[in-house]
Amino acid sequence: MVEKAFKRILLKISGESFLGEKKFGIDSVAVDSISNQIKEVRDLGCQIGIVVGGGNIFRGLSASQFGMERASADYMGMLATVINALALQDALEKMGVFTRVMSAIHMEAVAEPYIRRRAIRHMEKGRVIIFAAGTGNPYFTTDTAAALRAVEVGADVILKGTKVNGIYDGDPMLNTKATMFDSLSYLDVLSKSLKVMDATAISLCMDNNLPIIVFNLNRVGNLKRIVSGEKVGTLVKHSQ
Repeated sequence: MVEKAFKRILLKISGESFLGEKKFGIDSVAVDSISNQIKEVRDLGCQIGIVVGGGNIFRGLSASQFGMERASADYMGMLATVINALALQDALEKMGVFTRVMSAIHMEAVAEPYIRRRAIRHMEKGRVIIFAAGTGNPYFTTDTAAALRAVEVGADVILKGTKVNGIYDGDPMLNTKATMFDSLSYLDVLSKSLKVMDATAISLCMDNNLPIIVFNLNRVGNLKRIVSGEKVGTLVKHSQ
């Protein structure tokens, strides 16, 4: 068995990762690809928690900018993450991976309520936990939910899957000369206003010395490489 660099991880998947080739909704091919990578890591014996976004279906902040009351818009966004969580659960279980969806908003017909000790116990038993509905509170992003859940369950690292290879000094989709950072401190991310995670999430990770690795989830095999100890993406941690 491949030696693991991390025993327990928190994987953050954006809603956009579920789009695949579509402009809206869920692409089953994209979800299956993500699920295959998660299964590979689970098969290494790594304990996995996942926080999913909902931007492929509804984005609360964008809706509030067009006149919708912010709290209502954010709750709608939380419900969108539940839809993505159920889609991911279905794909994983078809591959033989036992999962649990745990929601910060109680909806027992489709998901377990989030209880920290129960989530940890599920992970210890080898089940993949999908955390849905963000923190359950408006005005907080799913990035902050990822940081919060990672700290609560004692994850070794947050792995933030994106569509680019790491953190750059500019938008690599618009600027071909943008340079990727190998590593950054939390303070670098905050002072440079780099669009990695929101400031609340970064501060929470900094306060709890929780490293973040930003990597390209679309490149098949990257997740396994990281868990196996290979250097992939950009590492955010305290400066040495």
